[in-house]
Amino acid sequence: MLQSKSFSRKTKQGKYLKVVREHYLRDDIYCGASICKDKDCKNQETRLNLTTPSSTLLILDTNVVLNQIDLLENPAMDDVVILSVVLNEVKNQNLSVYNRLRALCSNNLRRFFVFSNEHHKDTYIKAMEGESPNDRNDRAIRVATDWYQKHLGASVRVLLLTNDRENKKKATAEGIAAETIEAYVRSLDRPDLLDLVVVRQSSGDVNMEDVEDHRPSKRKAIYTEHKPMSEITSGLHRGIFHQGKLRVNRYNPFEAYVGSESIGDEIIIHGRSNMNRAFDGDIVAVELFPKEQWHDGKSSSIAEDEDEEDEDVHLVPNSSDDAPRNTKVVQEASNGMSSDSSRPTGRVVGIIKRNWQSYCGSLEPMDMPAATGGVAHALFVTKDRRFPKIRIQTRQLDNLLHKRIIVAVDSWDCLSRYPSGHYVRTIGDIGDRETESEVVLIENDIDSRPFSAQVLSCLPPIPWSVSSVDLENPNRQDLRHLRVFSVDPPGCRDIDDALHCTPLPNGHFEVGVHIADVTNFVHPGTPLDDEATQRGTSVYLVERRIDMLPKPLTEDICSLRSDVERLAFSVIWEMTPEAEIISTRYTKSVIKSCAALSYIEAQARMDDSRLMDSLTTDLRNMNALAKIMRLRRIEKGALTLASAEVKFQIDTETHDPLDIGMYQIREANQMVEEFMLAANISVAEKILKHFPVFSLLRRHPSPTKEMLEPLLRTTAALGLGLDVSSSKALADSLDQAVADDPYFNKLIRILATRCMTQAVYFCSGDLTPPEFLHYGLAAALYTHFTSPIRRYADVIVHRLLAAALGIYKLPPIFQDRPQLTSIADNLNYRHRNAQMAGRASVELHTLIYFRNRPTDTEARIVKIRSNGFIVFVPKYGIEGPVYLTSKGDKGGGEWFVDEEHQKVKKMDGSISYSVLQAVKIHMEVVEPQPNRPKLQLTLI
Repeated sequence: MLQSKSFSRKTKQGKYLKVVREHYLRDDIYCGASICKDKDCKNQETRLNLTTPSSTLLILDTNVVLNQIDLLENPAMDDVVILSVVLNEVKNQNLSVYNRLRALCSNNLRRFFVFSNEHHKDTYIKAMEGESPNDRNDRAIRVATDWYQKHLGASVRVLLLTNDRENKKKATAEGIAAETIEAYVRSLDRPDLLDLVVVRQSSGDVNMEDVEDHRPSKRKAIYTEHKPMSEITSGLHRGIFHQGKLRVNRYNPFEAYVGSESIGDEIIIHGRSNMNRAFDGDIVAVELFPKEQWHDGKSSSIAEDEDEEDEDVHLVPNSSDDAPRNTKVVQEASNGMSSDSSRPTGRVVGIIKRNWQSYCGSLEPMDMPAATGGVAHALFVTKDRRFPKIRIQTRQLDNLLHKRIIVAVDSWDCLSRYPSGHYVRTIGDIGDRETESEVVLIENDIDSRPFSAQVLSCLPPIPWSVSSVDLENPNRQDLRHLRVFSVDPPGCRDIDDALHCTPLPNGHFEVGVHIADVTNFVHPGTPLDDEATQRGTSVYLVERRIDMLPKPLTEDICSLRSDVERLAFSVIWEMTPEAEIISTRYTKSVIKSCAALSYIEAQARMDDSRLMDSLTTDLRNMNALAKIMRLRRIEKGALTLASAEVKFQIDTETHDPLDIGMYQIREANQMVEEFMLAANISVAEKILKHFPVFSLLRRHPSPTKEMLEPLLRTTAALGLGLDVSSSKALADSLDQAVADDPYFNKLIRILATRCMTQAVYFCSGDLTPPEFLHYGLAAALYTHFTSPIRRYADVIVHRLLAAALGIYKLPPIFQDRPQLTSIADNLNYRHRNAQMAGRASVELHTLIYFRNRPTDTEARIVKIRSNGFIVFVPKYGIEGPVYLTSKGDKGGGEWFVDEEHQKVKKMDGSISYSVLQAVKIHMEVVEPQPNRPKLQLTLI
């Protein structure tokens, strides 16, 4: 049956066009129920297992899905119909919830079924005159519910779940069974499920009867009301407000920054009252304070572990809209900052887009009487100090007190000191290594679930080997005769890259970089490719690896192990002994690695003058070329920076750390790195030449003057003049930053690394060529090609290179630039999260290692603050605060900061500490707040 839908659309010229769309209706759309006797449904695969007369089929309205997704993900909620009208509404309102809902509907272990009510002749409805889209959709949901009840008969109870008071009233009047989500969950006699229910108190929602406010501050505003969106939009347009993403200081939760394009600078937000209920990651509207109240953050003190009650949140009148609230509060929140500086400072006046997620932490019982019905009120303390405590209600307080749990935020009104949320699930016992490792993954949004059956079905049968078809492929060159080898970290099993270096008769060298041909097995549009797209990167924790691709691919089929034939994508150069590239060619290949060396083994071979075998000679020749290439890059302005990489020795049985130390970089590491960089640059040039608009590249934006200011301040205090006018000038300055202290230069380079911007992926059509620059490498063009086993960006680049060589056609997605940009954004998000998870894993294992090992050691001061300093411990690669004043001494006690000379001194001048000075410290694990252990550093 064909229906016509018409509507009017306004053109850019202001005229109205009538648009008519055809809408097809059918009478054979499958209902999904196993109990159905209809001939059109009978032979279809069933998703709804309604086998008994007491079975209940649930149909949800849009608001229930949007607000109760945590509850729906619980296995107790099954036999659920998601109507297409609801699915579309959810997609338009919240993409994150939509993706979680789609995952539920596609999970074969869950009984969720999508019914196309908008295309069934008995359930499709037209909008009535004067009816709003929302009312029309509510009516469509009721019609579909009624159809299901008549279609399945009296043997099944069909129940509409809605928290909309009006929709429930209409459903009951129409003879449709309808309940609120709370009432339905209560009927299941599962108190634990009631903790998952989100309570919304809006005019259209049914309130939960046991929502009782026990707070003494009821009826008094603690925060200022947020401006309505209409006023925010107008204020942004007029330049009164400024929009940006709020980032809370990782070391000081009472200080945040909002990057604003409208003023070209970061706006500093001091104190939770000025953050005005904004969370880290929220897009906010900010109002600037008058210039005389601006602060620069130079001499801020180190935030201490203090109770939430010590924060600068305090009562404000309901009508208060003036700023700032209280000068003393602002000064305290700014931790003693001077007021004669020029960094913009302001307060949040509205939330443009929330970034609420699920948070990991533990419960802190509240000192108040429990409500009736066994409901206890508790404060949830997040493990990450950037987030405030969250108020929840629970019926299982005793079971949760000593557990790491997940809580989601539901709301935060101006009358409440804390946001309100609900319990989602329990992770495990506090302090357990497995539990705390899972917390790291959850906090950084890392998907560590096992690969689905659909994904695994995309893999070739095991054991796999190179076939005659591969060898006879005209697009693939047989390079098995070459002496190819790999050099990787010890114990590496997912080997992406291998090398060869063969002398030529003309005195030149043929040098090859051979990369695992992952795209031979990962095809566009397959479940395997979709999964890799979402995961974006493998994640390396201290004790485990979370793969982007299934292990049969990463450790066997694609891994370039020794003495087995493997498929590769090769970049091969002819080079002079001076490392000048004469020619470059690219080819798919078959290789057979003769050796899989560790960095230590490769270095030992090169250093042992007694070894003169062919493989060792290849290594030495390659290292000689790499040294020349590295020197040439540095001369062009490439930075040689340093980072505090930590290496653990892990017990193979318990997975606990046995030893900890700084990761050692050898010449062998630098040799491999040099040729990987060269391959990435060569491939970037090739793909951009063929696809100038939709190549995936990687850029490293130049750091701003403000970003480099901490480095300049430190080096100036040490009497060093650092030139930051270009990467070349900075590189030369860093080379000249030497002293008698052998560790001095590395510390300066570590400080320089922290001033850098983040390197990011981008689509070449989104920027102009001058913006393609990779500042750190001093490269005009750069991409990632050399690690497709562990990075999805490299998979995309392999496809681009294959298309540039005419091997394959370019997949259709590359013609869709917005989609490619979206993929690049996800890759940047995943790459950063993987980095943060790796660091968090190091912090966790550092705590485990030092838990029963109090240690005295030497540290270097890297940042001066008014109440202490931040130190770096070279032996262990650890950084942390050392306090000079007692807790709560906001005035700094007898100490003051000499900003110009980067010193903190006693008032009488008897003792002073300066930046980069060596100090003796004691390291010990303490727990100043319940369930928040930390490594405490104190001066000896």
